[in-house]
Amino acid sequence: MRLLTVLAFSLLSSSTFAQDEAIYYPETGAVHIPKLQVLGDTSGKSYSIDLKNTKDSNFSVTSVVPNMSTAPSRNVQVGPRPYFLIEGMQASPLKTQLEQCGNLAFRKTDFSVGHRGAALQFPEHTKESYMAAARMGAGLVECDVTFTKDKQLVCRHSQCDLHTTTNILATPLAAKCSTPFSPADSKTGKAASAKCCTSDITYSEFKTLCGKMDASNPQATTVEQYLGGTPNWRTDLYSSCGTLMSHAESIQLFKRLDVKMIPELKAASVTMPYEGTYTQEQYAQQMIDEYKAAGVPASQVFPQSFNLADIVYWIKNEPSFGLQALFLDEIDTFDAAKIAASTAQLPDLVAKGVKYIGPPTWLLVSLDSSRRIVPSDYAIKAKALGLNIMTWTLERSGFLKTGGGWYYQSVNSAIHNDSDAIEFLNLLAKDIGIKGIFSDWPGTVTYYANCMGL
Repeated sequence: MRLLTVLAFSLLSSSTFAQDEAIYYPETGAVHIPKLQVLGDTSGKSYSIDLKNTKDSNFSVTSVVPNMSTAPSRNVQVGPRPYFLIEGMQASPLKTQLEQCGNLAFRKTDFSVGHRGAALQFPEHTKESYMAAARMGAGLVECDVTFTKDKQLVCRHSQCDLHTTTNILATPLAAKCSTPFSPADSKTGKAASAKCCTSDITYSEFKTLCGKMDASNPQATTVEQYLGGTPNWRTDLYSSCGTLMSHAESIQLFKRLDVKMIPELKAASVTMPYEGTYTQEQYAQQMIDEYKAAGVPASQVFPQSFNLADIVYWIKNEPSFGLQALFLDEIDTFDAAKIAASTAQLPDLVAKGVKYIGPPTWLLVSLDSSRRIVPSDYAIKAKALGLNIMTWTLERSGFLKTGGGWYYQSVNSAIHNDSDAIEFLNLLAKDIGIKGIFSDWPGTVTYYANCMGL
């Protein structure tokens, strides 16, 4: 339903009104106005407004965010995958509801987070991957942040992943890698190996590389073979030469794409302080400084880290950015003692001022006595403490017919096919109330979120 809405901005010095079309979601009572301009304001500024229905047809404003871009709204394209997944679902009210949303005019949503861009089919942390995520409606896009030999910030998932995510081994820069390429040896069973880090090369050298799908072939006897190995549920179709980006370049791109930013400060693979002088605190501050230098409001940035000290540093030293700092839980296995420790840590996080947490998807769910997927004790406690949850990662597990692997490890026995990802997503959204989910293919989440008014 489309409405004509008149909204008063009390924060302006005089009463000024504006009107624009709004999108109403009957199921939740939410209203979204993607672009509202104030009458009489000649600056060209516009705002994205969200409201919720309280009672008696009254609405309360839940969010007023300045649009960072004056570019026209994107024509969001979710592609065929969500339709494919929904078609494969068993008959249910959820399937019927999702099918009825097939002809929506999809819009970007902050519920949909581009994990390293759109890494299911595009080389992660490349310009092309980021643009694909934005086109699929991701409201937030992630640049994982690390640094080069000359301490310039760049977008990579790990400081030492260039040997699997770029073509460095096929270039003269291979000579600068920490560990050169070593071929597999079938007689000894030794796997092929290499280790190339951003800290091995300068920023200018980094920019000469091409991004590729994150993969390697452990049986390789040549560099060319080693640079292959892409899983059969991904593709090399878009990996001819992905454009690598600095952190600062990603900020400018995200501003043009009109998406919020969710950078993760990656743990350094080199010893810190780097070269004896570059401390962890300087590293954390440098990342925030690049947003400030680009004029990006703190409300548009969700800085992340697995290192609690980074989060606490931002809360103390950059409180406007620390307000949305996302602490990532590094738990790696479905282990009762580790889960208990993560759950017990939650009150301490609140005491330290943490408001957003980022656990892996499997930590939020468990199986009840009937083998049904339900919210875990961790999820229940996090919500009771008022913590906002942004979880990771959907569409990163390949085929789900064997249980879904790492991201579903607490509920593997209840996962039987790819379409179960939609049921899983629905539980995370409805029963747990997550604020967003990282996805390697944001179009799937964008479809769901638009249908549910998220």
